[in-house]
Amino acid sequence: MDVVSRKNADHYSWGSNCDGWHLLRNSKLSVIEERVPPGAGETHHYHQDAQQFFYVISGQVTVQIEDKTFHLAIGEGIFVKPGQPHQLMNAGEVDARFLVISAPPSHGDKIVVD
Repeated sequence: MDVVSRKNADHYSWGSNCDGWHLLRNSKLSVIEERVPPGAGETHHYHQDAQQFFYVISGQVTVQIEDKTFHLAIGEGIFVKPGQPHQLMNAGEVDARFLVISAPPSHGDKIVVD
């Protein structure tokens, strides 16, 4: 068991200049810290198996889940069930940082919605 941070976690880039750090990755649970710059975000999608919890640690994000829109500030989070179409965006003026907790891990389980 080791202490983990962005400094020693596996890093990946996605979307329009977004970053992710795998803080915990095993077959049953994933914890990722992500950074999304202003104006960037995910594609509209869902996961067949993964349930997810998004928790904002800096900035703010907008999350659309099905037909509802939620605005999350620092210290707020939201749960997304498997099969629920969703999309996270940063409509703010500063980088947003948040945790994405998925069980099971969501990589390889993403289905893009038109």
